[in-house]
Amino acid sequence: MLVVKQYQFWRLITNFLYFGKMDLDFMFHMFFLARYCKLLEENSFRGKTADFFYMLLFGATILTGIVLIGGMIPYLSKYFAEFMFLSNSLTFMMVYVWSKQNPYIHMSFLGLFTFTAAYLPWVLLGFSVLVGASAWVDLLGMVAGHAYYFLADVYPRMTGRRPLKTPSFIKALFADEAVVVVRPANARFAPPPAEEVHQD
Repeated sequence: MLVVKQYQFWRLITNFLYFGKMDLDFMFHMFFLARYCKLLEENSFRGKTADFFYMLLFGATILTGIVLIGGMIPYLSKYFAEFMFLSNSLTFMMVYVWSKQNPYIHMSFLGLFTFTAAYLPWVLLGFSVLVGASAWVDLLGMVAGHAYYFLADVYPRMTGRRPLKTPSFIKALFADEAVVVVRPANARFAPPPAEEVHQD
């Protein structure tokens, strides 16, 4: 609420840069950030840096909006006031998006049991609760992730329209160029082998 009442607008950015105290939950969220951010960059967003940035910007906006609006509701404001930092929620959003885009990949959690990637967010949510972390942090990430997945993947397939098309001014910030393989000018290639004619 310091953003609204005291105009500390920098908190809209800095609250995504702090991940809390170093405990078991912190270590797992760091693992999620490194692993699934990399997987998204190398697969779904390969060569689409602007689209990846836009996904993070959309997620950060949704999370911030939920907390700000929730903080203005009289009976719920005290609960939303506890969300000082949203970095873990944004990390969990990437986990959710990746799991929705790769639902049939088989995974194992700590070698205890196997499941498909579609259930990964729920497995991690259960683990967060077991280690004493707040479930609402991960649930917020799931809400933001589902909003992005629906608007970016499901809705375009249903209607043919893309409401989350990356704006041109964001694409102008990133040099997303297709990889082009150029044949060297001085390269010489051997002619294809001629078919042998067998004479009887």
